[in-house]
Amino acid sequence: MHLWARYLILVLGLFTGLHYVLRLTQDSYSQATSFENIALHLKGSTKEAPGAQSEPETYHHLNVNSSFALLAKRRANATFVILARNSDLNGTVQSVYQIEERFNKKHRYPYVFLNDEPFTEEFKQRISLMTSSLTEFGVIPSQHWNQPDWIDEEKAKKFRDKLVEQDIIYGGSVSYRNMCRFNSGFFFKQELMQKYRWYWRIEPDVNFHCDIDFDPFTFMEDNNKVYGFTITPYEFEATIPSLWGHVQDFMKQHPEYIAQDNAMGFMSNDGGEHYNLCHFWSNFEIADMEFWRAPAYSAFFNYLDSTGGFYYERWGDAPVHSLAAAMFAKKDEIHFFNEIGYGHHPFTHCPRDENVYTKGRCNCDRQQSFDYHGYSCMIHWDKLTGRV
Repeated sequence: MHLWARYLILVLGLFTGLHYVLRLTQDSYSQATSFENIALHLKGSTKEAPGAQSEPETYHHLNVNSSFALLAKRRANATFVILARNSDLNGTVQSVYQIEERFNKKHRYPYVFLNDEPFTEEFKQRISLMTSSLTEFGVIPSQHWNQPDWIDEEKAKKFRDKLVEQDIIYGGSVSYRNMCRFNSGFFFKQELMQKYRWYWRIEPDVNFHCDIDFDPFTFMEDNNKVYGFTITPYEFEATIPSLWGHVQDFMKQHPEYIAQDNAMGFMSNDGGEHYNLCHFWSNFEIADMEFWRAPAYSAFFNYLDSTGGFYYERWGDAPVHSLAAAMFAKKDEIHFFNEIGYGHHPFTHCPRDENVYTKGRCNCDRQQSFDYHGYSCMIHWDKLTGRV
């Protein structure tokens, strides 16, 4: 046998072996290279996710070069998740385009888009043109979105009117409260999310200012992290007057859930007597859904939900997620992604370090970074974690 033929057989054998190892060990690769998925790519067709309550649609686009590149690239069992309305189309296209250019065109992580009503064909088609990744579109069940029947609407309206008088943003909005409750307790229960462990939350009209030359998902996985953030402001106290009291009650009732070496020192400056209003801004978060699906968070959300505070006040998912992460995770399981330049009006995180800024080809103004703005809690995080 000629020497070149032997080398060819060796290369084909290594390629085939790697293919089967990845199919056995990497769920995302197995899904991407399944016969069904390849057939769908070649047809350029759409596919309904089997058994989905809301009949979500999946769009596939085949990029041969990037598909073969995935053979040698490890990926986590992860997805981007975007909650959007049809009217958010232009802003969603912007966000997807930017994360693709800055990160995902090299990794091809899938996307899950969620809406409380069916997405239009225009929405699905324009989004699918932005990426060669798997894109899935689902409708949120009404019981996960709408204000529950047991809420006393007269009581809820009185508080909404009070916030409107105080000119508090979204103070009078029921749909905003629906969103906050959904993001607090239901997004990770959606059928399209069940096959994934990790998620990266993205919203319409956000900006990614720097190239991301590492994989945040595998970083989280390899370093035993459960929650990642970029921006940490104070919450509006008027929107959560009773939340801290309920958190204190829950901790007293369930001391078994409170982690050793937790991050509650970030949330309180006086040993837990008062809440300092610090929280992680959840419009950007990369996290482990097993953390939200675990007994501790399930009990916590169910307790908070039973009080009606999402509607009788205006509890945001950001303080709810943040307080849970601070209670149930060790502080070194929470990670600040300094390298990821990110902006959501009106705040921007821009890496201050010259090497990080240059390496990432960042286009943000470091002088405008929110990190140590007077309304930022970053200094509290630095003190807790020893960064200063």
